[in-house]
Amino acid sequence: MTLEKARQLLETQAGFGGGYNRNAARLILAEVTREHGAQAADRLIQDLALDRVFGIVPGTIAPPSSSS
Repeated sequence: MTLEKARQLLETQAGFGGGYNRNAARLILAEVTREHGAQAADRLIQDLALDRVFGIVPGTIAPPSSSS
């Protein structure tokens, strides 16, 4: 997923707010972390004020675990 696509998806989730949207945002950020690194995810959290909207704090998103 490109960072621009992730930004668009996160803006949509933030616009709705709520618990389900918070979970969706966390999944998107986990994918960003996996593909682009934690710094990219933290930047999106800060740029979109996801700490205020969802309580997601920079440095707390772990990439999805890969199952073998």
